[in-house]
Amino acid sequence: MKAKQKNHRLLALFILSALLGLSMLLEGCSDRCTETYSYTYYEPVYTKLSVIRSSIKQETPRPLVTVGKIYFKDGYLFVNQPGEGIHIIDNRNTEAPLVKSFIAIPGNYDLAIRNNILYADSYIDLVALDISDLNQVQVVNRLENIFSNYNSMGFHASAELGVVTDWIEKEVTWEETECEMNFNPWGGTRWRGGLVFADAANFSAAAAIAPGNSTGIGGSMARFTINEDFLYMLDGGNVHSVDITIASAPEKKSSQYVMWDIETIFPYGDKLFIGARSGMHILDLAVPENPEKIATYAHVNSCDPVVVSGNYAYVTLRSGTQCTGFTNQLEVLNISTITSPKLEKVYPMHNPHGLGIDEPVLFICDGDAGLKIYNATDKLNIDKHLIKHYKDIHAYDVIPFNNVLMLIGENGILQYDYSDLNNIRLLSRIQVTK
Repeated sequence: MKAKQKNHRLLALFILSALLGLSMLLEGCSDRCTETYSYTYYEPVYTKLSVIRSSIKQETPRPLVTVGKIYFKDGYLFVNQPGEGIHIIDNRNTEAPLVKSFIAIPGNYDLAIRNNILYADSYIDLVALDISDLNQVQVVNRLENIFSNYNSMGFHASAELGVVTDWIEKEVTWEETECEMNFNPWGGTRWRGGLVFADAANFSAAAAIAPGNSTGIGGSMARFTINEDFLYMLDGGNVHSVDITIASAPEKKSSQYVMWDIETIFPYGDKLFIGARSGMHILDLAVPENPEKIATYAHVNSCDPVVVSGNYAYVTLRSGTQCTGFTNQLEVLNISTITSPKLEKVYPMHNPHGLGIDEPVLFICDGDAGLKIYNATDKLNIDKHLIKHYKDIHAYDVIPFNNVLMLIGENGILQYDYSDLNNIRLLSRIQVTK
């Protein structure tokens, strides 16, 4: 009997010890297996299309905070502030330009001018503005929903919600143990921290002019251009042609697919030269409303603006966040046989952006390396004929016209008189306000 009681006590002690051990094991496991996870995503902010379309207005002058595309017409400069609108600058006195006003245009990145009508994008719309009186700029027409590939520019739209005009950063945090199911509350695999960009599918949807028949001049980074009676605009991989015979009544005629990665457009004669990350495309305008691709010159993947003069096209290739690749150079192409462009020479550069040609003077915006001015008479030895190198500025794009170079970059708008190549002088500067 005593032996049986002793055995019961030993069994009870064993069970108690086992339970205590298991308890300690579970407690220790809980400490080790509970983890905190978090990630950041961007949630879209929508603005109703009715609000966007009623928001265009002329305002008093604004400081230049950021600068985008540049356009020149009849002594005036029109400078885009990306996503916000256009600065109007009286440049008739190039040594003392005067900022006159600002046209607030939500979602504006490009522009072109024919006669007294300024054409500008506003998210998914094309807007026509009468600028015959620069003190009273007015909207006179609008082509709604013409830009169908706006998602490629970071926008998203829906009939119910409107257009994505901003993104708000948000953070999700949660805890997990081994006993819990490992899951991502937004679907898919579990994220162990880091940055996550919103997928649209996860969020119900995913930012006085002279009259007459005259056209202004854009820079080499433009996505809008005018040739004769047509406005041509890049939209994703397409080129839209818009009849502007009646300038105040633009009418879309066609949309031609060129390539998914097209970036810039430059008119020359009856041709359009399209810069793309993967090459340069040449479109014939024999039938203006239906441009026809007649040639492609392929190169390594890089950003690719192009300008043309005579039998030569000048192409700058650069690396960068959007451009990928590691190529930074100037390429000179012989286009005397227009259907078969031929590479003549390659010149290494630092990080070239826009460029301009006023034969024989070639202007290269080499990013942080500044502005480089060459005599390009000898196409095979351009690098041996550097006229001037301004190293202390950031150069984005240029428009050379009538011996005046209009340059835009992170430092602002600078203008140079190059009538005497041995004595190029700075005329004026409009500073960007940081």
